[in-house]
Amino acid sequence: MQKKIKNYVIAGGGTAGWMAAALLSKTMGNEISITLVESEMIGTVGVGEATIPPILRYNNILGVNEAEFMRETMATFKLGIEFEHWKDVGHKYLHSFGHAGKDHWTAGFQHFWLAGKKRGISTDYGDYCLEVLAANQNRFAQLPDNGINYAYHLDASRYAAFLRRFAEKHGVVRREGKIGDVRLNAETGNIEALQLEAGDVIEGDFFIDCTGFRSLLMGRALHVGYDDWSHYLPCDSAVAVQTKSVGAPVPYTRSIAHAEGWQWRIPLQHRTGNGLVYCERYLGRDEAAERLLANVEGETLTDPLHIRFQTGARRKQWHKNCVVVGLAGGFMEPLESTSIHLIQKSIMRLVRLLPTTHLVDADIREFNDQTFEDMITIRDFLILHYHVTERRDSAFWRFCAEMDIPDSLQQKIDLFCESARVFRKGEELFAENSWTQVMMGQGLEPKSYHPIADKMTDDELTYFLNQIKTDASRAAARLPKHEEYIRQYCASADVMEMA
Repeated sequence: MQKKIKNYVIAGGGTAGWMAAALLSKTMGNEISITLVESEMIGTVGVGEATIPPILRYNNILGVNEAEFMRETMATFKLGIEFEHWKDVGHKYLHSFGHAGKDHWTAGFQHFWLAGKKRGISTDYGDYCLEVLAANQNRFAQLPDNGINYAYHLDASRYAAFLRRFAEKHGVVRREGKIGDVRLNAETGNIEALQLEAGDVIEGDFFIDCTGFRSLLMGRALHVGYDDWSHYLPCDSAVAVQTKSVGAPVPYTRSIAHAEGWQWRIPLQHRTGNGLVYCERYLGRDEAAERLLANVEGETLTDPLHIRFQTGARRKQWHKNCVVVGLAGGFMEPLESTSIHLIQKSIMRLVRLLPTTHLVDADIREFNDQTFEDMITIRDFLILHYHVTERRDSAFWRFCAEMDIPDSLQQKIDLFCESARVFRKGEELFAENSWTQVMMGQGLEPKSYHPIADKMTDDELTYFLNQIKTDASRAAARLPKHEEYIRQYCASADVMEMA
């Protein structure tokens, strides 16, 4: 009988490492052993503080108490992302997690809205979406039957610590130390062990690379190449700083475009996360820090943290007996808060494809195909924000508007511009309503819509649209203020003391 693949070694902690450890230990229990190697001497990027709704599923699988998780991570609720100055200076729109209006099986709600706009019946597209209305009024509450779609703003370092406590309770062993060498089997090329700088050797059957941008296992040891996507996503740097809160936290992330990139503003219970994403070809490092500090609210709590990155992906996400998770496998800037989601998808996919006694090539190919497809579709969605814009006020924005884009994205843009149609492929993350909100928010106006909408008379269409708008407006008005809901549901003890 062949020996079972039982000993799993996770290289690196942070959000990626501890998310992997928590889900593996919760799902597999004593069937496998898990060792996580990390060093307190190595810092984590730790600025990713905004999430998207699939994180609720991950937390539910773990069985964590939501209110406790939010208290521990100083979390607030998130209904979407407000994009300011992206279409043009002075313009803004909200990409919400909600679903506007009601679809027909033949066509999405945008077709009926466009018919109404042509007849002078429709109002702003966001008027038909509860999450948009709630965000604009700074309101939030959980509703029965998943009646409102939400995610979280959270402290990523506290989330990693929360998951570490969870994982260790479920049997994960943490080893302190820096990785000095990755030992490979001379015959198979598989990883056999990690040797720490202190001399300790940690053997394993299967390895998960969560070593961040360094990619010590997949990149340096196994020499898996990297596809550079910076010709599509030109921003290559960021600077981040934390500030004291100066007001009630809003239930959405703010993404504020500037002449050479954009700035995020993420409200937590105890502070605000701020960062400036930019392209160094157009803006210097010192200038970027100065611009960020000139555009934050509240007293700074940290020194500016500079981060250099290259958008792209490892050509293989599973190679030999190693899977890469998080920044070690690729990076796409946090414009749509997808970093933690990609960690989650990779580790959930690995759990579904866990090997038993040997590695199966078909499993490895499937893992790589699915993961790469996830990354490609997210990449295209991010490119959309930069490329479809009316801004021409700087060299950066002129480059973005004129740059070549992937055929896969061009097809989506052409389809929407001609007929307002969006077709989701497979398990693509962003659904029809997300593409619709961003495409129209960035300034695309479809030339036509599905003829099904013209079956309605003016009176029928007016009643249909008004009923949706009235229901959404009434539902939003009944919600409490976001800050009040946090205070009674999940406020941190530290925040309550400060109040």
